[in-house]
Amino acid sequence: MTPHRHFRISLLPPHHHSDFRYTGLSFSTVNAVEFQSVSKSYAIYDSPGDRLKELLSLNRARCHKDFLALDQVTFEVKRGETFCIVGENGSGKSTALQIIAGILQPSRGAAIVNGRVSALLELGAGFNPEFSGRDNVYLNGSILGLTTRQIDQRYQDIENFAEIGDFINQPVKTYSSGMVVRLAFAVAISVDPEILLVDEALAVGDIYFRQRCMRKVHELRQRGVTILFVSHAVADVKAIGDRVMWLDKGRLIEIGEPDRVISKYMATMVEKDSTYRLRKTAGVELPSTAGPSRAPEIADTIPNIDHRYGDARAEIIGIAVLTGDGAPLSMLAPSSRIVVRISVRAKAEVAMPIVGFMLRNQLGMDFSGTNTSREGYDLAPMRAGDICTVDFHVDLPELYPASFSFSPAVADGTLLGYQMCDWIDNALALQMSRGDNEIYGYIHLPCHVEVNARLGSPVAEPAPLLEKHSG
Repeated sequence: MTPHRHFRISLLPPHHHSDFRYTGLSFSTVNAVEFQSVSKSYAIYDSPGDRLKELLSLNRARCHKDFLALDQVTFEVKRGETFCIVGENGSGKSTALQIIAGILQPSRGAAIVNGRVSALLELGAGFNPEFSGRDNVYLNGSILGLTTRQIDQRYQDIENFAEIGDFINQPVKTYSSGMVVRLAFAVAISVDPEILLVDEALAVGDIYFRQRCMRKVHELRQRGVTILFVSHAVADVKAIGDRVMWLDKGRLIEIGEPDRVISKYMATMVEKDSTYRLRKTAGVELPSTAGPSRAPEIADTIPNIDHRYGDARAEIIGIAVLTGDGAPLSMLAPSSRIVVRISVRAKAEVAMPIVGFMLRNQLGMDFSGTNTSREGYDLAPMRAGDICTVDFHVDLPELYPASFSFSPAVADGTLLGYQMCDWIDNALALQMSRGDNEIYGYIHLPCHVEVNARLGSPVAEPAPLLEKHSG
């Protein structure tokens, strides 16, 4: 039997609050959003005639197939939490947000939302293209529960944040996609939401506006606003997410810490996306050798493995961070030269090997990375048993004192298309020591100062900051 459906959305004026109770359902008031075995199905017809046949038979004749956009999804979002959702296109991310926003109702299960919801889902959804931007501000504000007086009080802030100039008085149909999302985001954050839904809307914005929006998201987090954020930009997800949910074909794959979930998600995407790209290089013949080659110096230890993935045709056998003279390092120092040594072993033929690493900061953000192909060094093809050691000579800039981790990788292909052979998350971590000078922000950029100087006059050239060698 189909279970009894319980569903309610709170979309109330700012002075209202809600606290739901359901018979037979346990809903914690700590949670802003809760899904209990939620499924959403759509009827798919092969032709319009099949839909008509079903209607004429009063639904006794089944002429459709059910497509499950969400399949028994259960999760909760705590008050004040930034909850991110990742997954391929068609995985059910937008459907979940539309259910939370009240646009859709679940086919089965219970979706419970406790708080004022403001949604930025589809680009310009709710905007009348014939109305001016100003008229749409008042229209959307009223839909979101604001009175005309409240919109009057906030209008100037909305206009200032959108920064679309005189276009605010022009019909929305004359706007670019970026201008539409600017205005839509400005309105969405103006209602003082308790729950903010953002679905890939910022992807169309320019870099300047995206940075402003991300700063605003951080500000809302600090104010305790619950945020549900859908994005393919994993760097943004890692930067703001408290937890991440991974959906695939409507099913919940995993929920947890951003680093762990994103690593597994990206591993799956890389494997899926890169397979077909190697078909052009499948016929590359490897040169004949007398036997397996072996590097003169080998890193043979992997201090830590948080997560590992790849097709295993080649494997990382060791990573080390050394001084220029080859001595092991126990701590990084600002403005110093280090050698990142990575040794790999081929377990099968690897036609176009690429070796590289990713440097992450203590927040798990991908801080910087490189690889042999990026540095213009083409490695020789490898046969089973071959061992290759690559040394990356890196001049570190002045970085703030924190922990940094190195994630080594080996792949087969080119930068345009490759198959991941082995990737190890956070294989080695080192602390950055404190330098002689203050670091404002994350990194100190190379700089020289002139006072009352005329531009274009001959000046001493500053020393280059970074010089990389691969081999």
